[in-house]
Amino acid sequence: MNIPYLDLKRVNFNVQNKIDEVYQKIMETQWFIRGEYCKEFEQEFAAYCGAKYCVGVGNGLDAIRLILQGMGIGQGDEVIVSAHTFIATILAITYTGATPVLIDADMRTYNIALDKIEKKITSKTRAIIVVHLYGQAVNTKPLYELKNKYQIKIIEDAAQAHGARINGKMTGALGDAAAFSFYPGKNLGAMGDAGAVVTDDRFLADRVRALANYGSYKKYEHMYQGCNSRLDDLQAGFLSVKLPHLEEWNEERREMARGYQQGIRNDRITLPQWDNSDNHVFHVYPILCETRNELAAYLKNRGIETNVHYPTPVFRQRAYKELRKNEKDYPVTSRLCSQEISLPLYPGLTPDEQKYIIRCLNEYKEQSI
Repeated sequence: MNIPYLDLKRVNFNVQNKIDEVYQKIMETQWFIRGEYCKEFEQEFAAYCGAKYCVGVGNGLDAIRLILQGMGIGQGDEVIVSAHTFIATILAITYTGATPVLIDADMRTYNIALDKIEKKITSKTRAIIVVHLYGQAVNTKPLYELKNKYQIKIIEDAAQAHGARINGKMTGALGDAAAFSFYPGKNLGAMGDAGAVVTDDRFLADRVRALANYGSYKKYEHMYQGCNSRLDDLQAGFLSVKLPHLEEWNEERREMARGYQQGIRNDRITLPQWDNSDNHVFHVYPILCETRNELAAYLKNRGIETNVHYPTPVFRQRAYKELRKNEKDYPVTSRLCSQEISLPLYPGLTPDEQKYIIRCLNEYKEQSI
């Protein structure tokens, strides 16, 4: 049996005809940038998230950066963020000239350790970025006390958590603004790079839209030193086709996660902690194993492809060598990066395939490659 880590053909199979129809319609209009399909998706996605505004942008990294710039965050400012995240979150901060202040992950959730945030707040702190990593929503409710006490912003990096809910609210409505990525492999994925900013703040939404359009509200009049980062109509049209299926696909992911939670029984493998609620949409199903490389090789030999999120933490990347001096402060992140392995989990993965994966995991022992 050969099981890919991700099979986008299976994910897109049920909507392929509608995607083809949208493609043909947009080709007939010949309007590809900031047209009606983009406006429609922005309205649909804002409503889905329970927010007032959505601004389509080029990708998830740009979405975070544009939020920060829209809030006026830059040189001399500090932004608190989890040490355990994809590098894009940190890049967005440093692109603005601000300084990332890393917080270790929580071993229970793999997200930012909420109880360690306040002691890192200084007079320079302007925002906290919470990363809903692997698809699990961060409980931002305790952060509102810090927000009000220190006059700082809460920004969501929701690139992996489309449709996750907590405290009765959807990701995208858990802070002052949220950044989404629609990279093809996401729970809601486009057919190329795409992203969005979601917020209830009209001024911020308008400013982000201008910043992403060369700093312009009106053609040839430029208020800001902006950039070119716009969601094109083709991607917006594809996303509008997929959005009505997102809840169904997320539930399918949760059902597969339940299968892993109930079926994997191996002392060498640590499973993620989950309360069986809809706070998790399992963009990634992460397990931990001290012999990760051996386990990956063992599964590969049995036709099972896996992935790692992420093998090298940001503070050990050459691009951010200045952060390495404090790496002893991030033991949980270090453990996660050295032990995490991601199992296949996506709409279209069959029950028989999952049973085979579980059986192979339960049979795994050291030196069993």
